[in-house]
Amino acid sequence: MQPSRYPRDMIGYGANPPDAKWPGGAKLAVQIVLNYEEGGENCVLHGDAASEAFLSEIVGAAQWPDQRHWNMESIYEYGSRAGFWRLHRLMQDLPITVYGVASALARSPDQMAAMKAAGWEIASHGLKWVEHKDMPADEERAQIAEAIRLHTEVVGERPRGWYTGRCSENTVQLVAEEGGFAYVADTYADDLPYWVQAGGRDQLIVPYTLDCNDMRFATPQGFNAGDQFYSYLKDSFDALYAEGEGGAPKMLSIGLHCRLIGRPGRVMALKRFLEYARGFSDVWFATRLQIAEHWAEHHPAVPRPKPTRMDRDAFVVAYGGIFEHSAWIAERAYELELGPAHDTAGGLHSALTRMFRSASAEERMGVLTAHPDLAGKLAQAKRLTQESTSEQASAGLDALTDDERAMFTGLNQKYTEKFGFPFIIAVRDHDKTSILQAFQRRIDQDKATEFAEACRQVERIAEFRLRDVLPS
Repeated sequence: MQPSRYPRDMIGYGANPPDAKWPGGAKLAVQIVLNYEEGGENCVLHGDAASEAFLSEIVGAAQWPDQRHWNMESIYEYGSRAGFWRLHRLMQDLPITVYGVASALARSPDQMAAMKAAGWEIASHGLKWVEHKDMPADEERAQIAEAIRLHTEVVGERPRGWYTGRCSENTVQLVAEEGGFAYVADTYADDLPYWVQAGGRDQLIVPYTLDCNDMRFATPQGFNAGDQFYSYLKDSFDALYAEGEGGAPKMLSIGLHCRLIGRPGRVMALKRFLEYARGFSDVWFATRLQIAEHWAEHHPAVPRPKPTRMDRDAFVVAYGGIFEHSAWIAERAYELELGPAHDTAGGLHSALTRMFRSASAEERMGVLTAHPDLAGKLAQAKRLTQESTSEQASAGLDALTDDERAMFTGLNQKYTEKFGFPFIIAVRDHDKTSILQAFQRRIDQDKATEFAEACRQVERIAEFRLRDVLPS
């Protein structure tokens, strides 16, 4: 049975994210979301148990069970009656993605028609703007299906993107399982799209944002004035644009709500930011669907080995030789709490070296003695492992002169007699000359110092071997 695996991906693209290859060589993709939730929020009129208490001018509001909250309802109504149209006038010529709550769109036919006339993408924001964290998976699955049905009926086409927002731990799996979405946005984990295995398929994630989001006007420790929002958006833009100039283009997501940024005292901050951002000729304004389609074309999901999903036998077969003739290291590493971060060369190297380092001195000595002499009799008899053969050849140790071979033979004998294990060095870090120099230097060290150095070299060799079979 496979031991427990840690499901969270704590590494992502790591230190070297891919080149997004945005159209026209753009240094930054700017993606604006307008959340349309008004008329889909908690309300006893909608069959809910209590009034809404989230993201309004009443910070810290509590739900009123079995009662209408007139003030809360009117705040949401402001978003549909006034805020939406103010934002529509400001951004109708930009490619915007609407997160449309299906029941809210059904209650706002004029606004929905204006979205379509502007050419905005209308993605699904679920059936209702309610919490899903305690919702049974079957019920949430049914609500996803009903959201798609109602959205298709109201908008005229099914949604290609999905964002629940107030999601459950099952949401991404259930949406991916449905199978019809070009992207899911229910994560905040990156500045670039990425692929996950979910719902039995490769699902593209186009992550969203909670920081470049006007919701912080309605939360403690948030924005108190429009200039704070503008400053934060501009700083985010400038930081990501600079990364794009450095060859690593990213995506800036901006989240808006009709009832929040649509207020007169806030909308001018958005206007100033849009004027600033549109002043750059090498910035791509895009819908989330455009970004998803671009990513799927230029960065499709690529199958790759995932050590943490292997059964024990396959894992040991694949990685038991990373430490020379010492499969016990892989056997022990398999029992660790491994996760997606260990599906890379660096991650799996960490797991394997932990087991090597925590082993007894006798066990580590066994690993050292399992290594062959450099350019020794095993190499001459072509009895090295495939990895050792390749490594020694990379430094030219398979093509020695008679004098060089004699020198290595003498050093090997002297070294082994002194330390009790063969001279070990990560030959890919060296050439023939520097190997000989290291040999001559290390042979004069005391046994404890040289044992520690040999162990470090074994770990370095393992790192190179993993890089050959796993992504860095």
